[in-house]
Amino acid sequence: MFSTGFGSFFWNFDSILWLVIGLVILGMAVAAFLFAATAREDAYRAADKQTKKFWLIILGINLVLNLVLPGMLFLLVIGLVAAIVFMVDVRPALRQVSGGGGRRGGSSSDGPYGPYNGGR
Repeated sequence: MFSTGFGSFFWNFDSILWLVIGLVILGMAVAAFLFAATAREDAYRAADKQTKKFWLIILGINLVLNLVLPGMLFLLVIGLVAAIVFMVDVRPALRQVSGGGGRRGGSSSDGPYGPYNGGR
């Protein structure tokens, strides 16, 4: 029953690799769904993106498919594309209109007590 040797190493490596890929896809689905759920409804309209309800349905179906049918690679890839589109396109636009963008505070030349003018 227990085979030792070179072939079993690759079978184990292959199954571990697919497990890691599946966990990464599941993690992306969870993260995208949580970000979509926590964003304000009006931010979607202000960013000129699909509605919050649309993204919650798409990403929710993706999450359920990841949990219920982890072996359906074709459906998982479609869901992964939807999650990537949300994370790369929609989420930055939502953050920009919500005021949660990039840096916290002023320009890059600001110091702890205000702007640094170079001794002028």
